[in-house]
Amino acid sequence: MSLIRGKGNKNTELKLVALFRQNHITGWRRNFKLFGKPDFVFPKQRVAVFVDGCFWHGCPIHGRVPKSNKKFWREKITRNMRRDRKVSRTLRGLGWRVIRVWEHALATKPAPATLRRIQRALEDAPVPKNKWPLTPRLCYTRGKGLTYETRSFVSVARLHDGGMQR
Repeated sequence: MSLIRGKGNKNTELKLVALFRQNHITGWRRNFKLFGKPDFVFPKQRVAVFVDGCFWHGCPIHGRVPKSNKKFWREKITRNMRRDRKVSRTLRGLGWRVIRVWEHALATKPAPATLRRIQRALEDAPVPKNKWPLTPRLCYTRGKGLTYETRSFVSVARLHDGGMQR
């Protein structure tokens, strides 16, 4: 487990890259420094796209628990799902639109439903007038919890379990 690094599932990410290129969707970035490490980010539209693997993220259709060491795997997948919800909630609280795509949604050749979801999010997303908060950074401040920082502000908002508080 410790040797598995968080660079994502290459095959499914490459399928999404191909889908973006075929449909002339531009403006996306990979390895963008944002809380939760989204697979693709559209910074101008503030849209974060996560490609979730069916096994690791507990897909309701294809997710399964291995027969050996069931307790460990059930807890591991549950923690992953809980973390996914926390990341989505946090990014939405910061004004980002979050899209989660299941690995199996990219298995069909054109993946029309997935493409429509992403295109709709990009069209509906308001383009922010102020460019400073485009690259927020969440960092842990000792004793104060997670803090949201931008280039122009420090401690703009403190994040708590209940959401964002100013």
